[in-house]
Amino acid sequence: MKKNLLTGLITVLIAVACFAQKPYKVVFYNFENLFDTINDPGVKDEEFTPDGPKQWNSVKYGKKLANLERVLFDLAAEDRDFPVVIGVSEIENRSVLEDVIAQPKLAHGNYRIVHYDSPDARGVDVAFFYRPDVFKLEGSKAYPFVMPGMPDFKTRDFVTMWGTIDGEPFFFVVNHWPSRLGGKEASSPKREEAARQVKHIIDSVMAVNPATKAVVMGDLNDDATDKSIVEGLRAKGKIKVQPGDMFNPFIALLKAGYGTLAYRDEWNLFDNIVVSENLATGSTGSLKIQPVGSSKFYGGIFRRPYMIQKEGQYKGYPLRTFVGNDFQGGFSDHFPVYIYIAK
Repeated sequence: MKKNLLTGLITVLIAVACFAQKPYKVVFYNFENLFDTINDPGVKDEEFTPDGPKQWNSVKYGKKLANLERVLFDLAAEDRDFPVVIGVSEIENRSVLEDVIAQPKLAHGNYRIVHYDSPDARGVDVAFFYRPDVFKLEGSKAYPFVMPGMPDFKTRDFVTMWGTIDGEPFFFVVNHWPSRLGGKEASSPKREEAARQVKHIIDSVMAVNPATKAVVMGDLNDDATDKSIVEGLRAKGKIKVQPGDMFNPFIALLKAGYGTLAYRDEWNLFDNIVVSENLATGSTGSLKIQPVGSSKFYGGIFRRPYMIQKEGQYKGYPLRTFVGNDFQGGFSDHFPVYIYIAK
């Protein structure tokens, strides 16, 4: 009898393992100044040209592409599957995006691009890579950031795309909110306004279809616990959130001492992925956010030894492309972040 029960249990476990869905990975990565080498007269990109102070040329550009390829491929190798959606920031144009996904190890991901040129003075944009075999794109749109009382202030757009995953409606927003130029407190109203506008976009979409699962990602230039995110996005650190609120798994990571970038020997967590209540709790549909591996966290920060500065003043920091005008041959001054979604 016991033998029959054991045999039956093993059979059930094998069946569950065979039919269990592999979780979908969603990633955000600040590429840190991915410029081509061509001087665009419409934007302030002179420093990233062969004649500029950084002497940015095809060799350095090729090294940068190879570094990004390595990180994105290792993110895929971790799960033996390419991420379904990758949001990126600090990219100059569509051409550099095409160069990234054409790298040999990434070409097998068969990625497509959603990109819009933004009015940013330096010409940097935000964009998406997505896998059309999983995310069925239905549309996309760029929303400009408008700062009340400052009609001449220009920054990166909010780029959105929508479609379905496993037949369930999804809405993605990728951001790069205004910087802390002038100091955190003085510049905070801009990020608070950015958060308000993004939340308004999300609320408008969900008012039409409450089953839509929203994902907001980006370099928000604020920590996960700052006012813009906690109050503007109504992002909570506990997964049991109420309808209308959002869940930010990176609040727990920040409180546990983790960060995605370092400044003056302190870590910040500006890179966030925030999800709607129904994606956190599973109140609609079957897909919901999942814990990262065996950890208690619902968000992950991807860092490997080769991505870290080994010596000097910035030892322990992310290994970046430049320090001033000195070429470091690194990856980015930010670590990428990710979440998992599954049934």
